Amino acid sequence: MNLSQLYYFVTLAETEHYSRAAEILSITQPSLSHAIAKLEEELETELFEKKGRNVVLTKYGKVFLEHARESLQTLEIGVKKTKALTGRNSGVIDLAYIYTLGLEFVPKLVRQFMKEHPQLDVQFRFTVGNTVEIIRGLKEEKYDVAFCSRKEEEKQLAFEPVAEEKLVVVVSKNHPLSAKNEISLKETEPYPQIFFTRSSGLRPTVVKMFDMAGIAPRIAYEIEEDGAMAGLVAGNFGIAVMPEVPVLKYLDVKTLNITDPVIERYIYMAQIKGQYQPPVLKKFLKYVQNLQLKK
Repeated sequence: MNLSQLYYFVTLAETEHYSRAAEILSITQPSLSHAIAKLEEELETELFEKKGRNVVLTKYGKVFLEHARESLQTLEIGVKKTKALTGRNSGVIDLAYIYTLGLEFVPKLVRQFMKEHPQLDVQFRFTVGNTVEIIRGLKEEKYDVAFCSRKEEEKQLAFEPVAEEKLVVVVSKNHPLSAKNEISLKETEPYPQIFFTRSSGLRPTVVKMFDMAGIAPRIAYEIEEDGAMAGLVAGNFGIAVMPEVPVLKYLDVKTLNITDPVIERYIYMAQIKGQYQPPVLKKFLKYVQNLQLKK
C-alpha cells in the first residue's frame, strides 16, 4: 500500500465514477482501476461495488474510507507544519545554551539577529542546561544548535569558538581576600572552595588551572549553576573560580582578576556535522559566524 493508492481510493469514493476520478487525478482510467484492484488485493476485500454506471463503497470500503481520510488529513497537517518549520523565511530554531549565557549573551544575540532580519518569521525555542545535558540533547536532535563548552571526545559535533569567557575568583565582600583586585590562584589554597559539579563543562578548565598552579582546591561544596554558586559565595560558604557573569554585579561579592595561571576559556557554537540545516537556521548560523569574524 502506498500514498498514491490512498489518494486514488478517496477520490474514487467521493466521485463514485472511475472516469471522473481518473480525470481529477490526471491519470488514465486503467491505471486507476489497477491501483484500486491492488489495494483490494492487499486488504483481501472488495472496497467498491457497481451501481449502474457508477461505483459505490461496500460496507468495508466505508470503514476503510474513514481511516484513509484521517491518515491523509494527518499527513497534510504534518506537511504544513514541516513547511512552517523549514520555510525559506520562516521556521523554528531550537537553541540550547549553558547557564552563564542566559542573562546577556543569548538574549542580546537573538534580539540583534531578529532586528537585522525583519523579513524572517522565526520562532526560537530556548533550553538551558549544563554542557553534558546540552550535548546529549544535541546528539538526540532535540536542538538545532547549542552554545556550550567544547568536548574533544565528541567527534560527531562541530565546535566553533564564538565568545571568550573570562574566569575570575569570586569572594564575599567581607572575606579576607576582598581587599585585593587581582590574585594568583595559589593564594586561594587556604580557603574552602565552591566547585562546579562533574557534569559541568567548565569543571575540567578550572581543574586544569589548579593543576597549573600546583595546588589542590579545598572543595567544600559542589554546584552546577553559576548564579547559585555566586549566591553561596555571597553567603560566605566559600570562594569560587567562575566566569565573570552579569549576576555578580547584583550580589554582595567581589571579583578578583586571576594573574596566574592565565588561561583562555571559550564558549563554542556546537552542531551535528553534516546535519540538514533549514534556511532560517543557516541564516542564523552564518550571522553568528560573521559576528565572530568582525571581532
